[in-house]
Parts: sequence; C-alpha cells; structure tokens
Amino acid sequence: MAIGVLLAGGVGQRVGLAMPKQLVEVAGKTIIEHSIAVFESAPEIDEIVVLMTPGYAGRIREIVDRAGYRKVTKIVEGGASRTETTWRALQALGTQECDVLLHDAVRPLVSPRIIAECVQALATHRAVNVAIPSSDTILAAAPTPDGEAIGAVLDRATLRRSQTPQCFKLSVIREAYERALADPDFGKQPATDDCGVLLRYLPEVPIHLVPGSERNIKITHPADLRIAELLFATQDA
Repeated sequence: MAIGVLLAGGVGQRVGLAMPKQLVEVAGKTIIEHSIAVFESAPEIDEIVVLMTPGYAGRIREIVDRAGYRKVTKIVEGGASRTETTWRALQALGTQECDVLLHDAVRPLVSPRIIAECVQALATHRAVNVAIPSSDTILAAAPTPDGEAIGAVLDRATLRRSQTPQCFKLSVIREAYERALADPDFGKQPATDDCGVLLRYLPEVPIHLVPGSERNIKITHPADLRIAELLFATQDA
C-alpha cells in the first residue's frame, strides 16, 4: 500500500496572507486542491492523508466532499513545526507497514511521473528523495566583522536541490522520528525535512534519489503565486 501524505500545516506568513497559503486560489483551484488532485489521480497511490493548519480541517473536508476525492481517508490537524506535523501524520498512519510519500502541499505542480517513480523506487529502497541538479553556483558563506564573505565555492556537480515527496517505508521513518523525539538535543537544532531526520538518526539507511522537476516549485513567497499561475497555464496549453 502506498499513502500520500500532504503536509499543509503552514500559515502563509511569508506570502503575506492572513490565511493558510494552501487555501489561496491558483489557476482556478486552491493550492491544496491541486495537490490532492495529483495524488488522487495517481494509480500508484491507494490513500491520501492531509495534515492541515489547526482550525481549517473543516475547509479541507468541504473541498474533498465537493470534488469527490475518494482516496482522502484522514484529515488531521498539523503541529507547530514541520517535525511535529510529520510526527502527527506518522501517528495517524498507525504501525502497519506501507509506503509513505510525504509531500509539501504547497508544491501543487508535482508531476504524475515523479509520484510513479517514487513508488517504484520504494519497491527496492527503504528511503527515497526527489532532487534536481543546481543550476547556480553554491557558495558557503563565512562571517566577517561587517557581514559575510565567500568561505568556499562548492562543487556544483555533486549538489542537488531537494524537493518532495520524500518517501519511506513507514517503519523506517517512524523509527527515525522516535529516536529524534527521544533525543533531548534534537529540539536545539531540528532537522528542516524528513530526510534530515533519517540521516541524523538512521545514517546507515541510504536515501535513493529520484529526478525531480524545475516545475515542482514550492510556493513560499508572493512571486511564487504568479510563477505557479504561469506554469499551470503552460501545462494546460
């Protein structure tokens, strides 16, 4: 069984909104609905679980009922952080082994190809991440008395930009999170994503890379809304 988990716990502060950015309309639908629709139509996905900003679960239920999305089995309130939201999702899934695809709900342009390749990869790997090569030179900054300077120029050939979904066997990512939450130092320097948790607490588990897409953008800033509109228009053309 493969379960798509849409992590939609953000509140939209960087987009400059008073409501969760997942509920902003882009190309005729809310961002969250675009994301649900992609997983709903993917034949590789059996169920969908949505983690939503507290207080807005009812709105997601309205969207699901109106559109008739049959794969959405749970709508759960998210936590105060990405880590807490993911842990709530894992708790909602229970303990029966399955494939879990953890996806940022504000990446509404994820392609069916990416979802299919992630599920296929989980047939032979316990952890999978979606990533694309960096087209920019990446610098390591070094602090100076009046700001920053270049500390090092990193080898672009080995660098990748991480996307989602990040995918795991449920037992693997549950164990990684259980170890993280039992570590009193974890909260002092929390991981920024789920692969970061796995790398820190189960480093012996290799994370296989699946090619992502430049279109699989994360809507974070106001300009991203316009970019997403243009990408959807191109997609439908």
